[in-house]
Amino acid sequence: MKKPNIVLLGAGYGGMITAARLSKKVGHDANITLVNKHDYHYQTTWLHEPAAGTLSADRTRMPIDSVLDLNKINFVKDEVVEIKREEKKVVLKQGELEYDYLVVGLGSEAETFGVPGVHEYAYCKWTVNGVREVKEHIEYQFAKYNNLSETKDELLTFIVAGAGFTGIEFIGELSERVPELCKTYDIPQEKVKMYVIEAAPTALPGFDPELVEYAMNLLESRGVEFKINCPIKEVTESGVILASGDEIKAETVVWATGVRGSSIIEKSGFEAMRGRIKVEPDLRAPGHEDVFVIGDCALIINEEINRPYPPTAQIAMQMAETCANNIKALMDGGSLQSFTPEIKGTVASLGGKEAIGVVGSKKLFGSTANFMKKMIDNRYLFLLGGPGLVLKRGKNPM
Repeated sequence: MKKPNIVLLGAGYGGMITAARLSKKVGHDANITLVNKHDYHYQTTWLHEPAAGTLSADRTRMPIDSVLDLNKINFVKDEVVEIKREEKKVVLKQGELEYDYLVVGLGSEAETFGVPGVHEYAYCKWTVNGVREVKEHIEYQFAKYNNLSETKDELLTFIVAGAGFTGIEFIGELSERVPELCKTYDIPQEKVKMYVIEAAPTALPGFDPELVEYAMNLLESRGVEFKINCPIKEVTESGVILASGDEIKAETVVWATGVRGSSIIEKSGFEAMRGRIKVEPDLRAPGHEDVFVIGDCALIINEEINRPYPPTAQIAMQMAETCANNIKALMDGGSLQSFTPEIKGTVASLGGKEAIGVVGSKKLFGSTANFMKKMIDNRYLFLLGGPGLVLKRGKNPM
């Protein structure tokens, strides 16, 4: 009897956990293939640290073959071009793959909301190589400042577009590092300007107001200026133009206004909203018995507030467990389970030993929240590769 081909697209949080679980559940009863454009998996929830230069970019990534059993999983390093749903094929840059079951976990892309100039003039790639570029650029601005014949304040003006999790975590790390950079490059700290610009009426929309206030007060004490309820109209070579018509001159604009699903989704003809497919309760794409969608490409509505769940690592990992169980059930002719996210807690780091968070109904501030953030990161490593991976790759929570 022919073994079914299970093809997994993307080695993000969802793809990695799905692959790990499937290799245990179905083992040699199926041909499992994982496709990813790099031969490593990286933790997007850590990327704000190397972007600001407070952690080596290499600490955020791990070789796929060091985590997954490649005796049971065929790994293909390639880029996905298109999914041909009628033919049950995936077109790659260097070939094609046929599937019986497909798991789409292709991750996200920056959402520009139609603002011109983002891709040309802002740093918007939240990848290992993308954050390396941000770090190098920031350090170059400091190095260059004292070597110019005339003072250019925009060299040391840093704009973060978006006061969601990514923007706040990045500015937290940067504001923590600025004093050290000023000391290294012999620059008075008051020369550095840091702005967080947010179109919504509050920073960290949807987060507890008391925690938001704590975060803003802390970041303001480090010199961060917030411009809330203040949409950006355009990103230019010399900074940003606000909807009010005002311009802020800056050599550095970091774009963190949120994400959309992979453009491969729309290119492949799936019905989607901002690159995300509104999945069935069992995580399949509507009208497709054989296509599962997880992570940033999946849209699930939180019925209580009638809004989509945010595309977080926590939810992607939970989807992966359900997805693996459901593929096994399909192979065995069993019944499929519905997916309901279980939000265990949400924590945002603010740089240094500071963080804010909600775990259960408890609000956490400062070093307690920071401890919890590291525990959450380490829990993912434990789920993926057991205690060995935590010891090798984990963060010391103290």
